[in-house]
Amino acid sequence: MNIILRQLVSAIIFTIILFMLFSFMYFIAFPLESWSSLWENKILDFPFVYIVPSISILLGACYGALTGYYWKKQLYTVETAVRELEKGRPIPIEQQVLPEIHDIWVRIEKIQKNMLEQTKLSQKLANEKAEDHEKRVQEMVSQERNRLARELHDSVSQQLFAASMMMSAITESKPLSDDRETKQLKLIEETIQQSQLEMRALLLHLRPAALKGKTLQEGVEELLVELMQKVSMKIKWKVEHMQLDKGVEEHLFRILQESVSNTLRHAKATTLDVLLIKRDDFVIMRVSDDGVGFEVDNEGKTGSYGMQNMYERAIEIGGTIKVVSLKNKGTRLEVKVPVLNVEGEAND
Repeated sequence: MNIILRQLVSAIIFTIILFMLFSFMYFIAFPLESWSSLWENKILDFPFVYIVPSISILLGACYGALTGYYWKKQLYTVETAVRELEKGRPIPIEQQVLPEIHDIWVRIEKIQKNMLEQTKLSQKLANEKAEDHEKRVQEMVSQERNRLARELHDSVSQQLFAASMMMSAITESKPLSDDRETKQLKLIEETIQQSQLEMRALLLHLRPAALKGKTLQEGVEELLVELMQKVSMKIKWKVEHMQLDKGVEEHLFRILQESVSNTLRHAKATTLDVLLIKRDDFVIMRVSDDGVGFEVDNEGKTGSYGMQNMYERAIEIGGTIKVVSLKNKGTRLEVKVPVLNVEGEAND
């Protein structure tokens, strides 16, 4: 039986009950002498036989209208919930509903839970897919950078080294003089040497060394030892052993690489000093050279010497970075990072 037919039947039954109730009450109050009195007895100037059925039908119709409105409201609530569910919005589950509607709400709640689980699963798969894609891209980029670094090292870098050796041999074989040719040869030799430094800095960017299981102290010392074997620059360092978070170690190591790369490319320095110590719950890393220097106020704004990259890395680990540089008097970069106490580590 559908809901419309049910409402109609309930309204008819309600009307019949009212009619019987009114009739019974009337008969109790006014006993019938004969059936003709049903037409003779009047209520509000209307015969009883007309007025009671009319009132019963009217009240039955009102009952049907009220119950119909109530059911319509219940169905509208369900329809609204389904519409919101279709849009993917969370809906509150009704607690007090009719038994006929309760089963519908139970199914709506089950569908909502299934949709929520499906959404979580879809987002998880999308995140895993994005992470996997990013990882593959990073691997491809890393492989391509390594390939370019190998090719540059095996071709251009070797040719620059050979050209440098030949120019050294030519300048050493010529007698000392101040003629124009000797000065030009000397200038060419210096240009080749600077190009070698530029190439080593480029290789350091293309194939940067990674810590990969090494401590920060081991990584810094390995980097500086390798650099000392490849350049004529005098390199000194003091690196203390300390226990830091991997993220802090990685950022400090990358800042050092960037700073060393900038020194090789721009500073024209003869010495490089690196200091990495821990004092008063701060890690201090200082990189100094005796190169040509630069104007910090002007060059720092344009991102020269890779300053922007180093500033961002320092900020990410809650540190500060300070650069002091003077023309022809060198440059000093200092990074200061607060260190949280690590369990098991003794305080300085």
